[in-house]
Amino acid sequence: MSLSVHIKKRVGNFRLSVDMEHELGITGLLGASGCGKSMTLKCIAGIEKPDEGRIVLNGRVLYDSGKRINLRPQDRRVGYLFQNYALFPNMTVEKNILCGLCREKKKEVKYKKLEEILDVMELQNCRGKYPRQLSGGQQQRTALARILVSQPELLLLDEPFSALDSYLREQLQTQLREILHTYGKDVLMVSHSRDEVYYLCGQLAVMGNGRILKMGNTKDVFADPGTRTAAILTGCKNIAAAQKKGEYEVEVPDWGICLQTRYPVGDSVCAVGIRAHYFHPKARENVFPVKYSGKREEPFEVRILFRYENQREYTPDLWWRVTKDRGLQNMPEKLGISSQNVLLLYPE
Repeated sequence: MSLSVHIKKRVGNFRLSVDMEHELGITGLLGASGCGKSMTLKCIAGIEKPDEGRIVLNGRVLYDSGKRINLRPQDRRVGYLFQNYALFPNMTVEKNILCGLCREKKKEVKYKKLEEILDVMELQNCRGKYPRQLSGGQQQRTALARILVSQPELLLLDEPFSALDSYLREQLQTQLREILHTYGKDVLMVSHSRDEVYYLCGQLAVMGNGRILKMGNTKDVFADPGTRTAAILTGCKNIAAAQKKGEYEVEVPDWGICLQTRYPVGDSVCAVGIRAHYFHPKARENVFPVKYSGKREEPFEVRILFRYENQREYTPDLWWRVTKDRGLQNMPEKLGISSQNVLLLYPE
């Protein structure tokens, strides 16, 4: 499967400008609310029309402003799972799913596919129920079943877990992952949750202000987000302005320190990030005196707040997360950070 998206669209003062290539598997679009994630999906599905550009799926042109091509949503072979699932409230589970088979003319084939998808989605006992009688998980599986029976080439998931509580969300993430791997469908999934995309998506595109800031293997993007926005979205808690001091050294004025880096420092570096889990009292690199500021206990971790000895006044405390089983009794006098865990951040 191949998807090529190169589009621009303006809505009021907001400008969407997306350049993306998706090959195989599940790709996540991670970003804050209003950054253009859902708009991108809607342009691919044909629900929204870009102002200019081109969208190509498996060699088929879905949209080309230059050639005036704009296929109808029903002709694109793209399945779209809305945030609220968009089930027909006056139809049973069975009839909702049959809507996805409206183009199948042979009755025996239609009902064979219906029975197969009801089994796969574990919805046999719900087939006669209406959406209002279903749990959140059953509603999601029904909506997904309606899409999958139409055999789309690409599946678009728009915040598929946003309406669910945390316990159900984790259950359904596991179920959805198994279903998608079973069907072998290629997926673009919009989310604002770094945990969701890390678990479900092999590829990740981080979006900000209508643009893709970073795209690649999910673990690689987390390891090197590249920009301040991408670092924040992937969960980095300690970020400060920085400037190049040497080929493998950056100065961080707010923290009053200079950090050694594993990777060469670019001339345009503007900030550094350090993830809260990466500080260690026995580290051998980037070791500096620290002062305890406070702590906040969480169910399984402790968030310790501290400051560097020469840190500027009125700058935020730094976060250090430790698991409770580490049994930290007293704040160490010094903390260090491995050079490979210093994130170099550049202008967006």
